[in-house]
Amino acid sequence: MVTKVPLEDVVEIADNPEPRCPCVLLLDTSNSMAGDRLATLNAGMQTLRDDLVKDAVSARRVEVAVVTFSSQVLVVQDFVTVNKFHPPVLTASGNTHMAGGIERALNLIDARKKVYRRTGVTYYRPWVFMITDGQPEGESKAAVERAAQRLRAAEEAKAVAFFAVAVEGADMRRLSEIVVRTPLELEGLDFQGLFLWLSASMQSVSKSQPGDKVVLPPMGWIKRIALFIKENEDEIRTGIRITKAVLGY
Repeated sequence: MVTKVPLEDVVEIADNPEPRCPCVLLLDTSNSMAGDRLATLNAGMQTLRDDLVKDAVSARRVEVAVVTFSSQVLVVQDFVTVNKFHPPVLTASGNTHMAGGIERALNLIDARKKVYRRTGVTYYRPWVFMITDGQPEGESKAAVERAAQRLRAAEEAKAVAFFAVAVEGADMRRLSEIVVRTPLELEGLDFQGLFLWLSASMQSVSKSQPGDKVVLPPMGWIKRIALFIKENEDEIRTGIRITKAVLGY
């Protein structure tokens, strides 16, 4: 049986047959993100767009979608290439339906992959960037566990690379139970640094061959204490062993 390809997909790919590098921005817009947090996040998305569009290759290969989660989960921007991306202005309200947000982001990626396959377009491993200052609220434990299990399966299958970025106040322990990769703590409200890093990373990925291992730039936007611990892990462990020996633990 021959699968019919929707006309809009044919037109889109004919206009731009480049390989695609999809990235979902999964953003917490609950009440606790109101004020400076959301204002700087909005500005950061504009920084991402402006920086990526300067690069001719990335502008046509990187695709961005935006999913928000509060008491509602919304796709406020479906996948578009960066040269057609106009960052939305987000507002804050409600609880933190994080599990629903994760599920919606993964659904969006699955649907986009089907488009790529129908039209014969190659694509890079999709990224999801979740930014939150909280933990799941207003959702059942079963719903959160289902989202976590689905995310683990997707990571194991290399179907997605999911990054959780914690704004001050986020429950790092709870986040670590949900996501596969260690959550990263944002340094203050350095969303500009975060999105410039994301832009540089997407540019590196989009200029590689699908499936290649890409070295990402340093994460200058994470909390310095976390970076220090990561870079000095062996020395810290040695110090702990010595301290225990001296104190007779």
